[in-house]
Amino acid sequence: MIITRKRSILFFSLLVFLITRPAFANLNVFACEPEWASLAQELGGENVQVVSATNGAQDPHRVQARPSLISKARKANLLICTGAELEIGWLPLLQRKAGNPAIQNTGDGFFMTSQTVSMLGIPATLDRSAGDVHEMGNPHIHTDPNNINEVAEALNQRLQLLDPDNATQYETRYQSFKQRWQAALKRWNKQAKNLRGKRVVVYHKSWIYMNDWLGLKQIATLEPKPGIPPSSDHLNKLLNKMQKHPADIIIYAAYQSPRSTHWLSERTSIPVVELPFTVGGVEGVNNLFDLYDETLRRLQQATSKTSH
Repeated sequence: MIITRKRSILFFSLLVFLITRPAFANLNVFACEPEWASLAQELGGENVQVVSATNGAQDPHRVQARPSLISKARKANLLICTGAELEIGWLPLLQRKAGNPAIQNTGDGFFMTSQTVSMLGIPATLDRSAGDVHEMGNPHIHTDPNNINEVAEALNQRLQLLDPDNATQYETRYQSFKQRWQAALKRWNKQAKNLRGKRVVVYHKSWIYMNDWLGLKQIATLEPKPGIPPSSDHLNKLLNKMQKHPADIIIYAAYQSPRSTHWLSERTSIPVVELPFTVGGVEGVNNLFDLYDETLRRLQQATSKTSH
């Protein structure tokens, strides 16, 4: 009787374990930036285990290929990065150290989102003295939500290629995301109509795609050259320019220092707006839908201060 009872307890415990244990993901996804980690999770659901090399408080240009990242990259079936040289300072080293054939440039697990969209800001000539210039164009494609559509379609196909047994599930999740995203785009475009034509100063040329989407006019940057911190001489020149021809708002990303933006704002009374830039950039931005909701809310709030 005692033996039977013990066996029953063991059987029940085993049954509970089998029912409640977490399912193992079919694909390990290594995303270079939070926006792509979020998209991969949207499309992959329980079939993917996603890690991001960076968070919303980090500059994606400047990342260290730390041992912890190398370890995660070594286990990845799929690498999702922006490309267009955004990660050129650290990704090649990470790939080499990881030694994972799946995520090398010729592997099926190598996915660069910039290759799925039309690039803006392609330089007519390549001059490294001009600062942090990207030969293939401006890499910050995610600041226009229309580009997310293009990336999602291509990423869905890649997920199905790597995990054909769950192709139907990926397709179902993609169609759901596509429907929700198109509805959100319609809403965002309607909300943003009054932003068209607003004149903006930006910290870094991070917003070329957002400007194109919203019809914002970028008239100056706080960086004298891309990737070069604002100098006092450059800021004083900007001050003179803004006093004669003021902008409507000054924009900087949450991961950037606000010092120079507030310096210029205090002397010109031009409102400053901190934008999340990516998922996790500011509190409450937990996914891609949150990202554009909050971006538009902050832009609307800042421009309302200059509206007459």
